[in-house]
Amino acid sequence: MDNQLLALLQIGDSNFPSGAFSHSFGLETYIQEETVYSKETFFEWLRIYLEKQLAYTDGLACRITYETLLNNDTEELWILDRKLFIQNIPKETREANRRIGERLIRMGHDLYSIPLLKVYLSKIRAKEALGHPGIAFSIICHYLGIEKRQGILTFLYSSMVTLIQNGVRGIPLGQTAGQRILLELQPFLLKITEEIEHMDVDDFGVVAPGLEIAQMRHERLHTRLFMS
Repeated sequence: MDNQLLALLQIGDSNFPSGAFSHSFGLETYIQEETVYSKETFFEWLRIYLEKQLAYTDGLACRITYETLLNNDTEELWILDRKLFIQNIPKETREANRRIGERLIRMGHDLYSIPLLKVYLSKIRAKEALGHPGIAFSIICHYLGIEKRQGILTFLYSSMVTLIQNGVRGIPLGQTAGQRILLELQPFLLKITEEIEHMDVDDFGVVAPGLEIAQMRHERLHTRLFMS
């Protein structure tokens, strides 16, 4: 149990070198348009992003990955990998997930020598897969014996922590404000994790259009701190 906890803390740490710190997933658009400019407006954006995009894409993908692995149906993973790429309309966000996913796959394989991640890397090199952080994270968690709910919750938490750090830099806000936001988000993280466990697979990819539009518009901003 202690070994599993330590492994989860390591891969869920925002300092884990996945490259996620370079991406705002549309947040920077809202900052430059002065829609997000304070602790309160940033919290609201994070809550909406969590509930209206992350839950129905990466979060649900984590659950599907776990279930696919439990059924020993790895071919479904490559279908899910493709679906995650195709449903992600904004180019920068699509590329962000691909880059973060591939980096996480490489790190997971280097650290734990997980056979399935080696296959995943081979498929990426052969252009038969693209890579996604939700799939990679869940493969690692499943291999380490971390139960599904804990894996999903940690993935969501890690995603929020990274975005909070990016918001603290980009808005900017103080570190204390960032920690207060994280504390206030915790009930929502628990609620969304519960909802993901009971989502219909047909809910996959349901995303608020406003978030996608902001992510598409990001590439046309005059100055940018982040790649997405």
